Amino acid sequence: SSPHLVQVRERIRINGQPISRKLFNKYFWLVYNRLEETKDPAHANMPAYFRFLTIMAFHVFLQEKVDLAVVEVGIGGAYDCTNIIRSPVVCGVSSLGIDHTSILGDTMEKIAWQKGGIFKPGVPAFTVAQPERPLEVLRDRAQELKCPLYLCPDLDAFEGDHQTLELGLAGAHQRSNAALALQLARMWLQRRGCQSLGELMEVAPGTELVGRPVPLAPTFHPTDAMIQGLRETVWLGRTQVLPHGPVTWYLDGAHTTSSIQACVRWFRQAALNQDKPHDGSEVRVLVFNATGDRDTAALLKLLVPCHFDYAVFCPNFTEVSVANNADQQNFNVTLENALTRCLENQRTWTRLLEEKGGSDPWFPTPLQAGGLLQPAPARGTLLLVPPAPRPLNSPALVFPCLAQALRWVAQGRDPHLAAPTATGAHPHPAASSGAVLLREAAAVRVLVTGSLHLVGGVLRLLDPALSQ
Repeated sequence: SSPHLVQVRERIRINGQPISRKLFNKYFWLVYNRLEETKDPAHANMPAYFRFLTIMAFHVFLQEKVDLAVVEVGIGGAYDCTNIIRSPVVCGVSSLGIDHTSILGDTMEKIAWQKGGIFKPGVPAFTVAQPERPLEVLRDRAQELKCPLYLCPDLDAFEGDHQTLELGLAGAHQRSNAALALQLARMWLQRRGCQSLGELMEVAPGTELVGRPVPLAPTFHPTDAMIQGLRETVWLGRTQVLPHGPVTWYLDGAHTTSSIQACVRWFRQAALNQDKPHDGSEVRVLVFNATGDRDTAALLKLLVPCHFDYAVFCPNFTEVSVANNADQQNFNVTLENALTRCLENQRTWTRLLEEKGGSDPWFPTPLQAGGLLQPAPARGTLLLVPPAPRPLNSPALVFPCLAQALRWVAQGRDPHLAAPTATGAHPHPAASSGAVLLREAAAVRVLVTGSLHLVGGVLRLLDPALSQ
């Protein structure tokens, strides 16, 4: 699976656990040296990062003799380098969203065409409820590739009279993922000779389907192991809550409009529906970054109704120097580029709040200062400077790295983070008044979203054990 959050070893797991450092090291050099020895001298390039790790993952699974490999595509499907498996047991397509538009296309139909590229002749495939046109594109792709495609029934259909399926992952969207997982698991068990779950009967071509473009897969009674699996599933960085004393961190790697909408629903249920502390105030903070070709303004607009007191923007670097953080380096993005994007996000957030207006009863009394940060080329640090003469309801701040951003948010109240220092930014009313509020609040609720890499960097700082 990709991307990883903290360590690259997370991408290659056996029995749910990332492979060991020893195993990763062994297979990395074995694959690297084999490719180095056999590459074409005329085209002497090694595979790019994701391609290399994909080759390595296949090699690990073959050498370690796994019974079953679950392979998630990187981007799209049709032209993804994972799509070299000629006859998988089964294929699945989860909810489609607008993402990676520069590669996959800028409409749901174009993206559906790419996703349907993983379908294989005679290999059953499943998808979940999709908008009408993208679902028709998936159907046409399946017919073109002679692949039997089925629609997963809702998870409710698997629940008997006295059986409620509990999910370890929060959020309504996870119910559709769970329904897809049940169908994929059933196909594997059917292949292994398990008859108790019923047979998936193939629908003859040309069969008239009432009311839907794709036939509905039959339901079955989930086994005890399936029920336990759904209940105990955890996935770092997705709807994850880390309570650290008065500071509670809510982490979700949402980075598309549909996933941000799901994130907002989850956050409002998990954090904002809780009673306000009896003994003091509650401060809400957004920590945000987005990468690639994503429409950041559209994502930020969806987050405005959460009524954050502060919005913090910073690159996905844990420290300004990434020398000791090889697993989270991105050689395609410079710090300057990342900071420029953060400053754009800050301006967008400020504009969205101004458009919303100051009459919202959720907002505190407007502060008489904003909190824009801008690079100071001479010093190579960030300076807090006032943005505009008019006041802002919710200051927006930019920090050069995650460590500085999180230290400012936590104000020494999270035992996993050191207290903030004055280095890297001049004191300014927005930051200093915010620091006072954060230090005195009975509860600080922090949502971290917009990028899985951002969430990974935060996890690295908040849970050092993940780096071991």
